[in-house]
Amino acid sequence: MTDPSTATPPAYTPIADRPVRWGLLAAGGIARALAQAIAAVEGGEVVAVAARDGDRARAFAEEFGIPRAYGSYAELVDDAEVDAVYISSTHPFHREQALACIRAGKHVLVEKPTTLTVHDTEEVLEAARAAGVLAVEAMWTRCQPIVLDALARVRRGDIGTVRSVHAALPVPFDYDESHRLFDLTNGGGALLDLGIYPVTLAHLFAGHPTHLHVLGSRVATGADALVALQWMTTEGAVVQVLTDSLSHGSTETLVRGSEGSLQLHGPINNPTSFTVRRGEEEQLVDGGDRRGYEHEVEEFHRCLELGLPESPLIPHADTVAIMTILESARRELGVRYPQEDEPLHTADVVP
Repeated sequence: MTDPSTATPPAYTPIADRPVRWGLLAAGGIARALAQAIAAVEGGEVVAVAARDGDRARAFAEEFGIPRAYGSYAELVDDAEVDAVYISSTHPFHREQALACIRAGKHVLVEKPTTLTVHDTEEVLEAARAAGVLAVEAMWTRCQPIVLDALARVRRGDIGTVRSVHAALPVPFDYDESHRLFDLTNGGGALLDLGIYPVTLAHLFAGHPTHLHVLGSRVATGADALVALQWMTTEGAVVQVLTDSLSHGSTETLVRGSEGSLQLHGPINNPTSFTVRRGEEEQLVDGGDRRGYEHEVEEFHRCLELGLPESPLIPHADTVAIMTILESARRELGVRYPQEDEPLHTADVVP
């Protein structure tokens, strides 16, 4: 895919001579983390927050010194002084909220996954392009310097040709059918909430599937809980991904090559370091600049300053490709959301 940073002219008037004015759509814990990140970096300020509960929005605004608080999302969308909206509601609501923001001319940072389905994700991204606004999935791991460093080393051949990748994310939750992770009506399932991280890393390091094999199990609500994916890429690498919402275990990622290996340490979504092994040599690379969501916010600001329609670090094609893997896998497991009114429209996992 062509690097969108080379596109001329800008897709919209760049925001380069003043702070980006952010609006927060939803006022939960992850919105709090992003508000803190925006405050910690240059180039942006939160000017409005909205929640379905007006009192909650006002309490959030008071905590962070945000000038405007709304008791409905529509009021935020209609706020002419908001440039960009961070959408952090639950998955099933992302599509309609993102489209409303885009129709209002807002740039959008949409919490992962962008939507519930491939079809809806493509609709949102195509609408953003047509409207001339920036749309980015909030896959913050892709903006982490430690991940970018590891990826650059693999792509330049430090461990030879990639032969296999193993990535896993088990996170134990107490089973409760009303919990978001197990409630299909609220976008539940391990794949979309947890599995998106190891699938994203595996896709980054190895590439897209030519074949995809799926094993897994569901809980009583019908949501996927344990999922194992295996695929082969065009280049001949084998990928193994595991996610589980009911078990403990390591989240480290291992990339094996023809000349060595690279292992990411620590949380899969925010690694602390990585080790490169080649022959008898072993190098531990420290994570260095680890500032959580701040890197994601800085990338979004950079894109707005350049007038880009998408982020080179989180390109639209990859967002759709990864959603295609996730959707293909859950359909194989018989997991279908009640909001879906169309079958998977992609014939296979190759975009």
